[in-house]
Amino acid sequence: MMVPLYILILGPVLAGLALLALPLRWGKVLAPISQIPLAVLAGQVFLAVRRDGPQLQVIGGWPSSVGIALRAELLSLDLVMLNILLFACLLLYNAGKPYVNRTFLFLFLSFQGLLNGIFLSSDLFNIFVLVEVATVVISLLILFKPNSESIYDGSIYLLTNIVAMTFFLFGLGLLYKTTGAVDFDSLKRVIASFEDSERLILPYAFLMTAVSLKAALMPLFSWLPKAHGTPGAPTVVSAVLSGLYVKGGVYLFFRLQDIFEPVLDTRSLFLVLGLMTAVIGFVLAIAQKDIKLILAYHTVSQIGLIMTGLNMDHDYARYGALYHIINHAIFKATLFLTAGLVIEHYKTRQIGQIRGVWREMPAVALASLLAILGITGAPLFNGSMSKAWIMVGADQAWLGIALYVINLGTVISFVKYSSMLWGKAPGKAKRPFWGGPGHRLPALVCLSLGTLCLLGGVLSEPMTRLLFGVALPVDWSQYGRKTVVFLLLLFAGTAIYHFGLKRWRYLQQARDLDLSFHDICLTMAAFFAALVIVLKIWY
Repeated sequence: MMVPLYILILGPVLAGLALLALPLRWGKVLAPISQIPLAVLAGQVFLAVRRDGPQLQVIGGWPSSVGIALRAELLSLDLVMLNILLFACLLLYNAGKPYVNRTFLFLFLSFQGLLNGIFLSSDLFNIFVLVEVATVVISLLILFKPNSESIYDGSIYLLTNIVAMTFFLFGLGLLYKTTGAVDFDSLKRVIASFEDSERLILPYAFLMTAVSLKAALMPLFSWLPKAHGTPGAPTVVSAVLSGLYVKGGVYLFFRLQDIFEPVLDTRSLFLVLGLMTAVIGFVLAIAQKDIKLILAYHTVSQIGLIMTGLNMDHDYARYGALYHIINHAIFKATLFLTAGLVIEHYKTRQIGQIRGVWREMPAVALASLLAILGITGAPLFNGSMSKAWIMVGADQAWLGIALYVINLGTVISFVKYSSMLWGKAPGKAKRPFWGGPGHRLPALVCLSLGTLCLLGGVLSEPMTRLLFGVALPVDWSQYGRKTVVFLLLLFAGTAIYHFGLKRWRYLQQARDLDLSFHDICLTMAAFFAALVIVLKIWY
């Protein structure tokens, strides 16, 4: 008998409640340990799904169209296990931080359970409730170390996402009125036989506007840097936002596209939006001086790349995009965690004031370098594999060129970011390998995640077979050519940044770009209206 899926949702929440009743020193030890039984249970479910196929569980024995339905399949369980892995690492990293108290541990573990619920739920209304609660919880975590800027950024995040989920609720209501269903299986069955596609345009546009904002798609991404890069947000909160939570929007997009595609095929539209998101993301990342904002804006760029792959008409590209979701979670979490240690040591977030990390914090520098090699697509690293499979889907010359431009932009961004690793350190004495006092465990966590960036590339073929149940062969004979291409991009990116973009006066204007809450709401309304008009013209 398979493990009840609701345990994967309620387990972390109950663990957080239990920690509220225990002394804090016990809570800091038990919080990471709580991930072990959760990982065992998730592994059992994963093996059962690998053996017997997708499993649907309805709480209370109600029909799936009425009760709370949870569905376990490979993709959702991949994300649940990724969630458990990263939360275990983040809890270990955070164990010695002075701001951690029992309330923080409760909120953080509750957020993990809510994320698992989003990935496992098979009902749009249940997802709406879970996302709304998760929005409140993550807003409290963003504000956990309050200052004036973090209070403003957290408020913008909360209000923006409430408006977005209002769009989602409108779309959900219209969809239920039109189809009489809200669960995935019934919706897919009803919509596939729907004859009047025009009646689905309005609910689709409402839902996709909300999901596009949650996924930080162009032009609805301006909330993301505020939430991920705000000074008051603990480092682990930035890491979980960028590594996991924004993937919830991508996951919902993937699910909704699968449901609506038989009658409303918008892949070409979202392919273009994905490319635009990737380009504007790396341009804004290059413009930043704050290392957390560089990483935050580059999350936007990588989401654009993932959306591009998901909307290509090729299985390799789609699976490459799904694998890049996992890869991005690992190397971006590593980068945020190492950035947090660097900020603690140097007492600044300005990249121009940080030099000599190799000398001051060798373990942190090594972990950062491994993650940088992963995100830029260096040969043998995880990013190179997922990007190569996405590139297979570029069946038109212009699309292949666009993907090379995106990767060049990534290289330029991290040529700038990696400048803090080199140069003369402010201190005279060489530091221990782990860095400053109290950095041993956090640096070890970062090194472990950085090592996964390499293993995810070397073992990419068996990993994709395990995670997705498909064989994506790697042509190792082509790796000489891939290495040459990467080195050319690295040379070009270094030259473009140091001899061109570094002193480009328009970067200051891009850096000053900041949308208010009213601007974000107007952008959402404009996106919704444009989507309705395009669909009306097409259908």
